[in-house]
Formats: sequence, structure tokens, C-alpha cells
Amino acid sequence: MAALDTVDRNILRLLRLDARMSNAALATEVGLSPSACLRRIRLMEKAGIIRGYTALVDTGNAEATIAVIINITLERQTEDHLDRFEAAVRRHPEIRECFLMTGGSDYLLRVEVTNAGDFERIHKEILSTLPGVQRIHSSFSIRNVLATRAKLRR
Repeated sequence: MAALDTVDRNILRLLRLDARMSNAALATEVGLSPSACLRRIRLMEKAGIIRGYTALVDTGNAEATIAVIINITLERQTEDHLDRFEAAVRRHPEIRECFLMTGGSDYLLRVEVTNAGDFERIHKEILSTLPGVQRIHSSFSIRNVLATRAKLRR
């Protein structure tokens, strides 16, 4: 896919605000026909620019979970070590997010647990078995302050 133009960036901006927006409404907002808009979305999906769609869930209303933020430091930061670690992380759906970081740790992970015992299981069975891990530092969240995107004002 060629570089993103202004229309593509507008489509992405609107989908970030409301991924459930109908294609017709999205097309109107960006000034395209519905078929041209859908074609651009499909091209961005095929190119991996749009990797998927998800729902942001208010865990206070849906399920009692605790977010745990985990800083991981690897033994070495070679391309091979990074690749092996990232491949292993992708195999564990318990790990909701993984970021390659600058600064004091190499990766930041986010998992959601129901209690300390649940985290102990994840720590023992998953985190401590990830390849190349030198140090694991975990912090439990108290509450989520912001997890949504602002609705577009129309």
C-alpha cells in the first residue's frame, strides 16, 4: 500500500473514535462514496495498518478485574532476543498489551487478573517462562481513570 494520504488518516481518526460507525456515515464524513471508503478500509486492513477492532469494556460494570502493569527487562537486547520474546508473548492471550519501551525496562505488558492468586498463576506459568527475561517488576492498578476515546462532536 502506498503512503497514507489525508483521507486515509481521517478514516483512521474516525475509526479510532468510533469503530462501529457505519461505512455510509464514515464515507460522508471523509467525502467519499461508500464503495471508495470501504475499498480504502480493506486496503488498510490487508496492509496491516488496521489490525483489528475491539470493544472497550467498563470492567467495573462487566467483570471484576485488576489491571497489572509489568515491566520486563531482558538479559540482552539483540534482535534475536527481542524476536523470541515477542513471539512468546503473542502466544499468551492473558497478555493484553505489550509495548517495546525506551528507558529503564525493555517491555511494558498489561494483563488483567481477578485476584492475587490469578496473577501468581500468570507469573509462574507465563511471565517467568518467557525467553530471555532478566527482571520482572509488576504494579497493580487501583482503578482505571481513562480507557475510552472521546466521541467525535458532530
